[in-house]
This record gives sequence, C-alpha cells and structure tokens, in this order.
Amino acid sequence: MTGFSSRDGVAGPTAWHWELRSVNGRGLDIRLRLPPGFEALEPRIRAAISQRLARGSVAVNLSAKRTDGGSEIRLNASALRQVLAALEALKSMVEVAPPRAEALLGIKGVLELVEPEESAQETSARGDAMLADLEQAVGELVAVRNAEGRRLEQIVLDQLLVIERLTQHIAGLPARSIEAVRARLKEQVGRLLESNANFDETRLYQEAALLAARADVEEELKRIGSHVAAARELLAVDAPAGRRLDFLAQELNREANTLCSKANDEETTRAGLELKAVIDQMREQVQNVE
Repeated sequence: MTGFSSRDGVAGPTAWHWELRSVNGRGLDIRLRLPPGFEALEPRIRAAISQRLARGSVAVNLSAKRTDGGSEIRLNASALRQVLAALEALKSMVEVAPPRAEALLGIKGVLELVEPEESAQETSARGDAMLADLEQAVGELVAVRNAEGRRLEQIVLDQLLVIERLTQHIAGLPARSIEAVRARLKEQVGRLLESNANFDETRLYQEAALLAARADVEEELKRIGSHVAAARELLAVDAPAGRRLDFLAQELNREANTLCSKANDEETTRAGLELKAVIDQMREQVQNVE
C-alpha cells in the first residue's frame, strides 16, 4: 500500500529529518538510508516499523546535521613535528628556505576538523528523541495507508458482490435445469451409440456418468459462494488480511476455471468468462491490501 510521511526534530546540537515512503509489496521490505554514525539505530527502526506494518516496501530516509556548527579545527602537533623533522633532514642534503606557516598548515593532516565528543548519555537521549519522532511518522504513514485501505475495501466489496450476482445468475440459467441436462445427455449418448453399434453397455453407463458430472457445476458454485463469504469476513475484521485475500482470490480463480471448462452452453460460458474477468480484477486489487 502506498503512503508518505515525514517528521522533523531537534535535540541539543543535532537536528534531523525523517522521510518514509511506502509502496505495494507482497511482504514487508524495509529499506534504510542512514547517515554515518547513526547505524546503531537500525534495529530499533526496523522494530518500530514492523510493529505497525505487515506488508509493503517501506523506504526510510534519515538526514541529520549539527545546528551549532560544533566542528572545531585543531592542530595535529604530532603530524606537524613529523613535517618539521622531514624538513630538517632535507636541509642536511640541500639548501632550502625556511617554510612559511601557511604552507605548513596547508599540508594534509596538520590541521584536522574535529567533531566534539558526545557522552553515552547524550547519545542515548538523542536516539530516544529521534525514535519518538520516527514513531509519529510511522503513525502518520499508517493513517495514510488506512485511508487508502478503506477505498480499496469498498472496491473489493463491490467486486465480491458482482461475483456473487454472476454465480446466482449461472445457478438460475435454464440450461442448468434437470430437463435441459437430461436432454443434452440423451443427445450425447445417442451420438455415442450411432458412432459404434457394438458399444459396450457398461462403457455406455460410464460415459453417461462422465457427461452428467461434467454438466454439473453445483459444487463449483457452492465453493465460490463460500470463498466470497470468507473474503467478506476478512474485510470486516480490523487485522491484516492481504495475504489471505490473495489466497482466496486464487481459489476463486481456480473454481471459475473449472466452471468454464464444464460449461456446455453459450450463456454459462459467457457468464463464466465475465466471472473470471472480475476475479482477475479483484486479484490485482488485493495485492495492494495489507
């Protein structure tokens, strides 16, 4: 399910910005982008998201910076001494002019940009504040996804209603009446007898039973009705249902395929194909449901 949320925060000299983006996915896939020095937050971030979301590909981006410009430039005395020692050694070999201060300071490593050290207590407090903001951002993302979920729920309920109406239509078709089935069976058996005068009577009964079984789609219609009821029950419960709805959609499609393969009249075939089209549309929608 899709969604977006963001959250800004600050604690001490550090400010941060969270961005969360969610797109459809079969399972829960959490992808993190954290700035250097914040890797220790990863397990807590994953736990915070896993507690609230069950499905979708979630991208989490954290940016952070110091608000006080707290970096300091320090002289690396050890590096400077090594540079001066190297100059003295060079003087013993060739005549060189005394080095200028700015040239010495321009040598890499003589001057260092040092971040102020943070105590363990400060680091822990900052991490707690950042995670509190993350949880609020996750809550906002969940709210966005829930709003989308309510829209998808109505779409799927409408599709279930169409599936139910189509199965009722098929169940009531004149071609499924006992008289119509008997007439088709009599016609087909007659063709079998005409094709072979020495047709075995036992084989005749077997063929007749097979033709009768193929003409009966009562079991498929009952199972479709049962799957529709189960799908409605899942949608009525406030719990993740995407995977189970996906499974039911597959089962509905299987029953519709069997029904179409058994259809031996034009009206049942037409309604069966329409049924398959609606089920395919439903399968696409439930991929987006958590």
